Amino acid sequence: MDNGTTIDPSCLQKPPLAIDIILKLDIFGIVLYSVLTFMAAVSMLVFMEECVYIYRKVPNNKKSLIIWVNGAAPVIGTMSCVGMWIPRATMFTDMTSACYFAVVVFKFLILMVEEVGGDEGFLKRAGRYKLKISTGPCCCCCLCLPHVEITRRTLFLLKLGSFQFAVLKIVFTILSIVLWTNDTFDLSDLTITGTAIWINPFVGILTIIALWPVAIMFMHLRVTLRTLKIIPKYAMYQLLLILSQLQTAIINILALNGTIACTPPFSATSRGYMMSQQLLVLEMFIITLVTRLLYRRQYDPLPDEQREINENTKMVAGHGSA
Repeated sequence: MDNGTTIDPSCLQKPPLAIDIILKLDIFGIVLYSVLTFMAAVSMLVFMEECVYIYRKVPNNKKSLIIWVNGAAPVIGTMSCVGMWIPRATMFTDMTSACYFAVVVFKFLILMVEEVGGDEGFLKRAGRYKLKISTGPCCCCCLCLPHVEITRRTLFLLKLGSFQFAVLKIVFTILSIVLWTNDTFDLSDLTITGTAIWINPFVGILTIIALWPVAIMFMHLRVTLRTLKIIPKYAMYQLLLILSQLQTAIINILALNGTIACTPPFSATSRGYMMSQQLLVLEMFIITLVTRLLYRRQYDPLPDEQREINENTKMVAGHGSA
């Protein structure tokens, strides 16, 4: 202020109300918001149509699992669209998306197990082999880690590793909302006394722990389930993680440190959130269409002989010493 420059008051205020955005939209803004809203609506319609197909064509033990996994992109896209139109609700829409994805992490692990016959089928077929645990995101560099026997206890620990994230993410989200109502939780408060600086890193650690069992199971079954397109399915799951978590975090950090400029009626932080929401709507629309192609397939059980061929091939390549 001493150098004679002035700062627009909106750059220091809370995110604008929805009506303020609507009143200030120009032609480009109207087209952009309309197209993105249309994409979010189409994503949800595609998901609903896919739910009908799944209930009619998919075995009972996989119905809810596939619906949960398929719903990740449409739910995130819809929440992002709501956050785009109502900027003051962005924290809640992001938390809703993150909680849903936390459940999807666990559901994707269970889905891989169900594809090979459930717990009993997995243990019966793979019990004589070992799991390679030196994989990402925790231990990809720890090649000296021993292979682990595949037992019922091992399978339980893998499930527990992902399940804890689904539960604790929801718990910490509720805690964050309670603290926010008491004006003690602010995502932009990065001081050592702020609650966000303590809660968010801890949730990040829980996320890494939850992703590790999924990666272990995928590395073990990727050849066995290749006829079920498990590799592109896993790629879409990883892409969801990167876009909804990492991309959003990077944009928000850029906004907090001033790299993203203030553009009235949006402050720098609000504009960063808005850019993130708009990108997610487009990205989730594309992922929704891709996942529909991947999961809209025949869900007959794998032939026993095919399982043996795939498993033997994998073990020779990856666990020849086992």
